[in-house]
Amino acid sequence: MMSSLKEILIVEGKRLEELLVLLDKQYKLILNKDVFNMEAITEEIQLKNKEVAEAEVQRRKFLGDTSIREYVNNSKDSELDEVYRAMQRLLNELILQKDTNELLIKQQLAFTNKLLNIMNPKKDAATYNSYGNIKR
Repeated sequence: MMSSLKEILIVEGKRLEELLVLLDKQYKLILNKDVFNMEAITEEIQLKNKEVAEAEVQRRKFLGDTSIREYVNNSKDSELDEVYRAMQRLLNELILQKDTNELLIKQQLAFTNKLLNIMNPKKDAATYNSYGNIKR
């Protein structure tokens, strides 16, 4: 029973590694400001997310109502524990890469919006709000 959970976790880990590779590619494309390839890789990331979700559903079907952490702690299987810890590290790397990519995209969008506001300023008269700041 534990060996099949190991197999499920290994498959899920491989899919997560593939997702991390795609997120790294996306990071490089963001830095190079390659918009068209960024759009293409977004579709690949969505497909990989579906594959990861399928693996997660398979794992949840196998475990039922018990959490994976409880199952690993109760199993006393060092190999299963090692696979679980590797998957946790991989998930943390994925979260960090995803957050970095999102932050870079937001930063570039803010910069672009500021440039557009400089090039095409609003024609409204600026008024002050109750805090003394200019309200547009």
